[in-house]
Parts: sequence; C-alpha cells; structure tokens
Amino acid sequence: MPPRFLSATVLATLALAGSAAIAAPPNIVVFLVDDMGIMDTSVPFLTGADGKPERHPLNAFYRTPHMERLAARGIRFNQFSSMSVCSPTRVSLMTGQNAARHRVTNWINPDSNNRGPKGPPDWNWLGLKPGDVTMPMLLRDAGYKTIHVGKGHFAPRGKPGEDPRAIGFDENVGGASFGAPGSYFGAEGFGLTKGNKSHAVPGLDKYHGTETFLTEALTREALARVSSAVGSKKPFFLYFAQYAVHSPFQSDPRFAANYANSGKNPRARAFATLVEGMDKSLGDLMDHLEKLGVAENTIIFFLGDNGSDAPLGDYQAVASSAPLRGGKGSQYEGGTRVPFIASWLKADPANPAQRRWPVPAGAVQRQPAVAHDLFPTVLSIAGAKSPPTHVVDGSPLGQMLAGRKDGSHPATFLMHYPHAPHRCDYFTTWRDGDWKVIYHYFPGKASGGSHYQLFNLNTDPCEKDDLARNQPGELRRLMKGMVAALEGQHAAYPVDAGKPLKPLVP
Repeated sequence: MPPRFLSATVLATLALAGSAAIAAPPNIVVFLVDDMGIMDTSVPFLTGADGKPERHPLNAFYRTPHMERLAARGIRFNQFSSMSVCSPTRVSLMTGQNAARHRVTNWINPDSNNRGPKGPPDWNWLGLKPGDVTMPMLLRDAGYKTIHVGKGHFAPRGKPGEDPRAIGFDENVGGASFGAPGSYFGAEGFGLTKGNKSHAVPGLDKYHGTETFLTEALTREALARVSSAVGSKKPFFLYFAQYAVHSPFQSDPRFAANYANSGKNPRARAFATLVEGMDKSLGDLMDHLEKLGVAENTIIFFLGDNGSDAPLGDYQAVASSAPLRGGKGSQYEGGTRVPFIASWLKADPANPAQRRWPVPAGAVQRQPAVAHDLFPTVLSIAGAKSPPTHVVDGSPLGQMLAGRKDGSHPATFLMHYPHAPHRCDYFTTWRDGDWKVIYHYFPGKASGGSHYQLFNLNTDPCEKDDLARNQPGELRRLMKGMVAALEGQHAAYPVDAGKPLKPLVP
C-alpha cells in the first residue's frame, strides 16, 4: 500500500515507534531521606474513609513546600514500607532483596559487629561487597552515569563497600561507612574539627570553615555532577541520600525562626529545620533539572529509609508518627511506614518514556508497596536487566505508578529484626493484606508477656487493638506465612543457648 493511503492511526503508531527507538533513556533520581517517617512533612499521606488525603496536626507543624510541589505533579503512596532501621533499607534498594535474604538486618556499626547479645552470628555485618549485584552496577552497564551523593552506610569502616564506587557508582560525594554525620556545620568541618571526628563527612573540604550547612553543601555537589552528566550527553542515575534528618539534631539556622513559636521542644524544632532544609534541597534539584532542559525526561523517586526519628515522645507510643503508633526502630507502622512520591519532573505527553511509564498528577495510591520494589522498577524504566541468578524479592511498580491497582503485586511485607539492644528488640513482623502479626522472640513488657501481637490495619491502622487472643485462626495463618517467608529467604535468627531461635506457630 502506498504510504499516502496509510491511516492516520497507523502513521502515528509508526512515528511513535520510530521516536521510541531513538529516544534518549530517561534520567532517574532516587532521593532518599534519612529517618524521615510518613508524618514528617506538610504533605498528607494518610487517607480518610473516602480515600482522600487527610491532614493531621504534624502535617501542620512541618514545612515542605517542594514535597507538596512534587506530590502535585505525581503520585504518592500512603502504604509504602521500608525496614525499621537504615542500612537494611539501603541494601534492599541496591539489591532488590528483602533484608532477611541479604542478611543486613541491622544498622551497620562502622567499627564493631553489633549483632547484639543474642543476635545471629551469621548476619551480614560486612554489608555490600565488590561483585555484588547492585542497581548502580546494572545501570552503569546499561550506559548510565551513576552518581552517589550523601550517606552511604553500606559496609563497615575499612571494607571496600564503604566507598559507593566499589558497588557500581562512578562518583561518590560524602558516602562512607557511618550513618550519622559528625556535624552539620561547615564551620566544624562537618565533624572534622568539632563533633564526632570519626564521622566527619568526606569529600567536602571546600566548605570547611564556612557557614555552609551540610544539606546545602551536598545539594551544590549534586547539582554540579548532574550538570556534568547532562553535558556529557549520557543518561544519569542520581542516588541522592541526604544525611538529614538523622541526628545530631543541630538546628539549620536558615529555618530556625519558622519553629521558634511552635511550642515544641528544642530538639523537635531542630529536627523540623532539618526537614525543611532537606525540602529546599529537593526544590533546588527540581529547579536545576528544569533549567538544564531535562525535566521532561527525568523521573524522581522520593522516599524515607525508615520510620520517623522526630524527638516527640516514646518510640513505641503514638508520638513521633501520630496518629500512627511507633517510630524508627519499632515494630509498629510508625517504624516502617515512610513517604513515597514518584513523578516525572515535567509532564510531556509526547515523551516516549512518559508514555510507557505514565504517572498521573496529584494521585494517591493506596495499595501497599515496599522499598525493594524500586530495584526492578528502576531497571525496567532504564531498560536494564538483572542476572537471572540474582534473586529479586521486589516487584515492578508500573501499574501502581499509573494509579491503577495491580492484582499481581504481592500484598505481603516481611520485616525481620533479630538484634538488640535497640528501641525494640528481637522481633519479626509479617503483613498479609490487611492483617499484620508481630512475633517477639523474647516476650517482655513491650509485648504484654506474649510472643504474639495481631492487628487488622484496615479497621485499626493505629495498632491499638491486639487481636492475638481473639482471632486464633488469623494468628495461626499469619504465623505460618511468616515462618514460610523467613525460611524461603534463608533468614538468620536470634540464638538462645547457642541454637537458632525460630518463630513458633501457635
């Protein structure tokens, strides 16, 4: 058939196919915030009975206008979970595996093995190592410039994996073996001249002796490296992991006045300034990508690495994550529920990548998802593949990013913490649909002297009503699921009298 007789639909399809064939691979940003829970923002994530976002008092306390801007452009998830402490989530992001499988089940103490008195001797304190299959390694193999800025915390001090360049990043600014910065102040060398010298953030010498806050210094370095990548005509993967809002809770002077009359304690006010400084960093990055002319072809994933560390009360109570129960390190939803926003930085219906991976503006996704889902999602967007021998526990989020329900996506989440001492010790949680069970390996006051706590998160999202005694059938079903998941992922268990202590099905 002569070309002039082809239908408009066929011509449009051919044109789209041709443009997709030569389209530039999309740029990808993972913007990870340390210790930021789902309530540490002015963006409401929790939804009411009508499915719409519902504001709570903490949303009124924090100021995050750029998160609001990002959420207005994309989709936010209201049931997105990470591990309850940092290193497990970070390794899960890099590998696509649940922490029970990769066995980095605790934060990595840079200088000594912190498995705990009865923690598993075979947990993975050494973290990530050269040769491990990681997201940046696979993206680099696919032609991406891979950039790490901020907190690493992938391996102990003196081990190769403490430098993100050993696990697939082309560049590293600030990443090291530790999780907390020595200081947020440039005048203190970010810990080198004052503060915790063993945690002095590396690679930022040019800011030493200046009034530059750590969050701002890392932002400037991230923008410079993105500019270089764009200038080289290579797609880039930016993993921007701000040390904020982790302790020490040093007030960012740029925002202190905004909370002076809040009525909150000084540490909570300082925490809020760290949140707002992180938000400014996000806004600066968004603006910079627009100025560079690559916003249409750049997708950003914004998330926290564990529940809130806001110094507002007990970490097992309704306090730092109110109305949710618990905070960083806890077995409750406040310990694992984190903000998650996905968005193309500038909508362009003609962009091939946006056509393939549509993200509606101002949408809310209520279906549960987990941090290690990002690994297969990012690889799919980039056109990269994981080796068939590498087990991936995460599932792609494509349908859910488009605002649809994905019936094939697992409705389960395993959170395994076989360690102590911490805010909550020696526990495993298993979510299956609306139900969640918590298993305490050594029952105590926190569990009411029982191994088990059982909650229905649909009717009781704040985990007030323990149904373990009233719902023996559900308890048994959930515990069977937990045991199967732990065994399937070859989990390491706490030990008692030198023997592995496994969960008991009632």
